[in-house]
Amino acid sequence: MDDRLIDETGVELDGYVWGVNWHNLYPGALQESPTARSWTQAIGLEFHEVRIETNAHELTLVFSDLQVSELPQGYCPFVVKPDGEQ
Repeated sequence: MDDRLIDETGVELDGYVWGVNWHNLYPGALQESPTARSWTQAIGLEFHEVRIETNAHELTLVFSDLQVSELPQGYCPFVVKPDGEQ
């Protein structure tokens, strides 16, 4: 992926520009979730559903455990090195 997809607009790139600087955020967490309730019954662990809707993205997470961590700028957990490099 091209790093320019983080913050450049108006450039002909093959991909979606993620860096929009801000999003309108609504509605937030769902309190009653039939999906989470069915997973709770099927698995036996308490599940939750969060729906995050912005002016550019709509994300739905169904989870039994969630950890949120702040990462340092430039954090890259997976790096593919050129052939032969260790």
